[in-house]
Amino acid sequence: MSRRAAMHVSRLLIEQARNKAFSTAIFKDVGISNSASHVPGGATFHNHGIFRAASTVRVRHWSGVASDVAKDEKAAPDEDQGGRAVVSSYWGVAPPKISKADGSPWRWNCFRPWETYTADTTIDVKKHHEANTFMDKFAYMTVQALKYPTYLFFQRRHMCHAMLLETVAAVPGMVGGMLLHCKSLRRFEQSGGWIKALLEEAENERMHLMTFLELSKPTWFERALVFAVQGAFFNAYFVAYVLSPKLAHRIVGYLEEEAVNSYTEFLIDLEKGLVENQPAPAIAIDYWRLPPNSTLKDVVTVIRADEAHHRDLNHFASDIQCQGHELKEYPAPLGYH
Repeated sequence: MSRRAAMHVSRLLIEQARNKAFSTAIFKDVGISNSASHVPGGATFHNHGIFRAASTVRVRHWSGVASDVAKDEKAAPDEDQGGRAVVSSYWGVAPPKISKADGSPWRWNCFRPWETYTADTTIDVKKHHEANTFMDKFAYMTVQALKYPTYLFFQRRHMCHAMLLETVAAVPGMVGGMLLHCKSLRRFEQSGGWIKALLEEAENERMHLMTFLELSKPTWFERALVFAVQGAFFNAYFVAYVLSPKLAHRIVGYLEEEAVNSYTEFLIDLEKGLVENQPAPAIAIDYWRLPPNSTLKDVVTVIRADEAHHRDLNHFASDIQCQGHELKEYPAPLGYH
């Protein structure tokens, strides 16, 4: 093959690669035969599978491109979705049509009606785990050391305090559930429902945050603070759970005790009129099945009940392991959320 012919073949291959990488066009006529082909300059070469491979690449490229019919389909408004457009997918995963008990359309994609619940507001919010052992005292003092800077920073700004608190409180359940999940896979054993319980806790804490975001918007400084605190706390709690799960659960138990105390102070200021008792956001009314005329006080009350439940769950998990047992030996307290 002459030098000129070789350069021409190289240009053709580069052109094919460019079409594959930067074009979504579908080429239906390859127009290259497997017989001898001529190039400028009179040189002749044989297509020993070069263009056959190029056409194969094209075919493979076609498999990742939507069909012409799918491209031409337009999203049609759906009356059940409040007039919003419904995305039409090639894979056929149609969004379910969900309605409330009164027949009105369900407006939340982050949770479904069967995931809502009525919080147990009769739960004892004054319970406290006495720190008798060295581990318990270490966990308690760790939480106290973390508490005071937070109180000094937020003071009586309960809404901002609650938002930051929930960004941190949603981390332990996710970390614990993730590590228990990996442990269950490694050991080929069930978890007694504790994976689900901890992930439910994390999701519930995140819903607390979504509720407060409807009532107050964080500033750029508070968002930056969340980045820093969450990054440090996630890694610290991950290491703590790997080294000692019972210590990690005890720390969370004391953290939840402080959360209960914080929301109790929130309620006191609401009753005194120091904080405006504004109407409850719609997401809170649907998530906790509250009456339509509920207020912020009702929302804080059910959130405090959730925190008290998380307190009991984590102290219970720590007690199981402190007595020499594994979590899987005792069924997790599911069914609250």
